[in-house]
Amino acid sequence: MPENKISAREIQEQDIEPIINYWLNASDEFMTGMGVDLTKMPTREQWRNFLHEQLSQSYKEKKSYCIVWLLNDQPVGHSNISKIIFGKEAFMHLHLWNKDTRQKGLGTDLVKKTLPYYFNNMELQTLYCEPYALNPPPNKTLKRVGFDLVKAYTCIPGWLNFEQEVNLWEMKREKFEVYGV
Repeated sequence: MPENKISAREIQEQDIEPIINYWLNASDEFMTGMGVDLTKMPTREQWRNFLHEQLSQSYKEKKSYCIVWLLNDQPVGHSNISKIIFGKEAFMHLHLWNKDTRQKGLGTDLVKKTLPYYFNNMELQTLYCEPYALNPPPNKTLKRVGFDLVKAYTCIPGWLNFEQEVNLWEMKREKFEVYGV
């Protein structure tokens, strides 16, 4: 059986509808398991406008920056950063779209393919990720990739979330460069 080809690339026009479908078609149980407050979910048109905006902005202008994950050249998920301070820091989010690709060990390689986009294009010094503490898969992935656990605390980590316990993970540019994570 051939080995899976894993790759990542910046968001393109054809990725917008699959990303929107991921958010709007997922089960309530899955979304709340990720820490999403369902009452904050944007409409299809709001998602479309938000994602289209990224396509036309320079790196320095971006409020969010999306990288699409591919398995055997087919999109299967995305990562994005938010709370971007260009040249300094940002917060990463991880999303595999289909249950068939989740918990298969793909996340580690997908995140590794994504990191150069964030550190190089956004000139980051620190990349954070603060997944819901009760959502084990992203926490395990971050540890395997080489992120350092900074602390656990309660907050509302993003504009789509409810208040929750999160784990704050961090990767510094030096670690990314030295280990080629």
